Amino acid sequence: MEKSIRDKYTAVIGLEVHAQLLTQSKIYNSDSTAYGSSPNTNLSVITLAHPGTLPKLNKKVIEYAIKMGLACNSAISRFNIFDRKNYFYPDLPKGYQLTQDRTPICIGGYITINIKGVERNIELHRIHVEEDAGKSIHLTTEVDTLVDFNRSGVPLIEIVSNPVIRTSEEAYAYLTEIRKLVRYLDICDGNMEEGSLRCDANVSVMLNDAKEFGKKVEVKNMNSIRNVQHAIDHEIIRQIEEIEKGNSIPSETRTFDAATGLTHSMRTKEELNDYRYFPDPDLSPLEVSDKWLNEIKSSMPALPRELYLKYITEFHLPEYDAHVLTDTKEMASFFEEVCKHTTHYKAASNWIMGPVKSYLNEFALSVSEFPISIKLLAELIELVEENKISFSNASHRVFPELIKHPTKSALEVAQQLDLIQNNNQDSIMPIIEEVLLAFPQKVKEYKSGKKGIVTMFMGEVMKRSKGNADPKMTNELITKKLKEV
Repeated sequence: MEKSIRDKYTAVIGLEVHAQLLTQSKIYNSDSTAYGSSPNTNLSVITLAHPGTLPKLNKKVIEYAIKMGLACNSAISRFNIFDRKNYFYPDLPKGYQLTQDRTPICIGGYITINIKGVERNIELHRIHVEEDAGKSIHLTTEVDTLVDFNRSGVPLIEIVSNPVIRTSEEAYAYLTEIRKLVRYLDICDGNMEEGSLRCDANVSVMLNDAKEFGKKVEVKNMNSIRNVQHAIDHEIIRQIEEIEKGNSIPSETRTFDAATGLTHSMRTKEELNDYRYFPDPDLSPLEVSDKWLNEIKSSMPALPRELYLKYITEFHLPEYDAHVLTDTKEMASFFEEVCKHTTHYKAASNWIMGPVKSYLNEFALSVSEFPISIKLLAELIELVEENKISFSNASHRVFPELIKHPTKSALEVAQQLDLIQNNNQDSIMPIIEEVLLAFPQKVKEYKSGKKGIVTMFMGEVMKRSKGNADPKMTNELITKKLKEV
């Protein structure tokens, strides 16, 4: 599509994100929520909606929803009722979904995204709790559809944004922040491939000077954040092309095919009144007390943005480092623990993003499986910062040795490998003089203005000192001696 045509239109995007909560039992009964169980084994008469059975609310579900609301700067509803959403669910035995309509647990709020150093708040409409449906299985060899009810009744929160997202890049950043938040809060594993985090995108386009939004299309079936971005990009172009041809955009639900990068029509979009919401008579209203809310607030962990700002303002780290270190809760916690044993924050960041992360990636390990203790890693960092060993020797020789022998001290290993740097000027200067005498032509070149030759002299000195000369001191001594000769 020509840029001039694309630039005539503004995209309007709103995202509906379902996060499956990490409770051990379902939202309205004690059935297990374990993923991967044999089909139709995590069931009871309540999940199967037998006559006379009554739901009972799982308190942990509300606690997790409130935590997400607090993390998103939302207002917490103190009085909650639950509603029946009447719609044909072939994989939800009751034939309706227990959800929240008029009193969502969290109202408003925002999530801050950062794109190329520019921050923007994406406003939320609401966060509410509801139950998941089961899973319909369509096998190519079977005439009938099979249904697994294990997921039926698993607790969800639905995070609904306002239609304020304008690009697929913003949508990608927004979803990334949501996944990061639910993982920091330990309320959802954020795994889109297994369906524990799912996203539907509402997409429309309008001319830049239009006063009203265009007809929205809901795109489903996206199992990764990158696929959400691709689906939105495709849908924006598709809708613009249709409008440019003079066609109208029907309000419909479409599915995304990751293999082709295309969306395909599934059905016309239901209107809100099609769901016929009404209060559920079997669930009592829920009140969130001051005491309970304060208990939840006090249990909140440090969140990624809070840590990001801390690392920039207090630890004086670059923004890139702060982004990498707060990418996961585990990595941020690891860095925090290392910083309890050293005040060389930038050095600690370099070690974690460098040798530590490389080792973890090579062996497909999580940071919790890192074999060197935090205290020992901090000791190694201190040796380098105190110029007792070089970073090169520390990372390429001492670090691998500590991996093999994590009970040894960093100093002990450095001494055994004869890597302790020589900071004695009287012993280094003769080596420098020897090198300069050995390369008189290079000395002349330096005198004629080729200052980069100092690197060659440094290499020779380090070689003849078996790598034990303090690099910083050696560099200063070489420069000083070259001025004298």
